[in-house]
Amino acid sequence: MGLLDGKVVVITGGAGRLGRVFADALAGAGGRVVVAEVMNDHTTGVVEALATRHGGAVVGMACDITDAGSLDRLIDGTVARFGHIDALVNNAYPRNAAYGRKFDEVTYADFVENVGMHAGGYFLAAQRFIRRFEQQGHGNIVNMASIYGVVAPRFEVYAGTDMTMPVEYAVIKSGVLMLTRYLAAHCAGRNIRCNAISPGGIRDGQPEAFLERYRAHALTKGMLDAQDVAGTLLFLLSDLSAYINGQNIVVDDGWTL
Repeated sequence: MGLLDGKVVVITGGAGRLGRVFADALAGAGGRVVVAEVMNDHTTGVVEALATRHGGAVVGMACDITDAGSLDRLIDGTVARFGHIDALVNNAYPRNAAYGRKFDEVTYADFVENVGMHAGGYFLAAQRFIRRFEQQGHGNIVNMASIYGVVAPRFEVYAGTDMTMPVEYAVIKSGVLMLTRYLAAHCAGRNIRCNAISPGGIRDGQPEAFLERYRAHALTKGMLDAQDVAGTLLFLLSDLSAYINGQNIVVDDGWTL
């Protein structure tokens, strides 16, 4: 028997760098997975590959986490397909074209828009799914946060590259951690729990100079692969973590020590 046998999990941003690995791991553990995405040729291709690997255990559904109507259609579609929803993984990463600029180049409008889309989208998705969870009598939310919601940026690791740690990201992910605690407390007594995962950096073709400086702060590996985070997500979605609530689990190879 799989760790998630019979559980239905919706992953927003489920075709992304982390999301597609999560979807594969959850389906492999017996879960039924809805990959909720802004559908285009790329995301559709990811869903088709996952469906080929796992059959009817993985389906794709269109979703914009900043649109309440879109979220409601996602919830209704999931219930129509699988009969219920056990969990939401808030994993989408909405951002505008200006995202990723260095601090002095960030405009007020872009800052507000990016924080609103990302943190606001997590709030809105949680709000709509909690309404469904209350109706069915149970539910589980896992918010994807970050080590940069826990510690201040280490700007020195970006020296000599075009990379930086966006100010919006720090504000968003620290906000996601408080949102997680808020939701856990708000849902007290309703059999709905909410936790967060704060991954360290995920390897994705970064310059070797950056990887070396990043690795110097870690204990073993340095930058992680998405698979290194998937086990923690499986645990939080399973009954093994039934009484873990309102917590943040840091998965970073000791980088924040």
